[in-house]
Amino acid sequence: MKLIVGLGNPGRQYERTRHNLGFVVADLLARRWSIDLAIKGNAAFGRGPIAGQTAALLKPMTYMNRSGQAVLEVVQFYKLPLADLLVISDDLDLPVGRVRMRAKGSAGGQKGLGDIAQRLASDEFARIRIGIGRPASGDAVEYVLSPFRPEEHEPVEIALLRAAEAAECWITDGPAVAMNRFNRNTDTKAEQE
Repeated sequence: MKLIVGLGNPGRQYERTRHNLGFVVADLLARRWSIDLAIKGNAAFGRGPIAGQTAALLKPMTYMNRSGQAVLEVVQFYKLPLADLLVISDDLDLPVGRVRMRAKGSAGGQKGLGDIAQRLASDEFARIRIGIGRPASGDAVEYVLSPFRPEEHEPVEIALLRAAEAAECWITDGPAVAMNRFNRNTDTKAEQE
């Protein structure tokens, strides 16, 4: 079984914030593949076929900084090798709308990824990062918990679809193919102009 984890914060006040893009992609995949996500313990969880493979979707409900708690529980329960884990998150260091996939690597300051790596005692799991850009000034915490500006909506919507497609490609073809396909030509229309 493959496990796809979308990171975010629970609660209506966080639904369309920059920090919740992982949740949005998990919900998109759940709708696309008719997987029901139900609250079980400290996460929303559902299983079903994605792109012809047995897969599970997980949205930790423990808030971003403690995402690893729910991930560790599922990894241990299903005895999943870390090669079968994919985490989707936002990224301050990528421009708005950019999608980047990696087979493994550091958390790069992303608190949810950092907590997962710490609890799993490894960073040897795949991740898809969706760019939210950095604030020109001000507090990064306030920024990640803010909604997107109107002119950012289109590139973000495109990035969410690309991230879902990259997750499906990871399931069917593995991380190397997904990285080759989705790390190229990821510039948004706004960046090209």
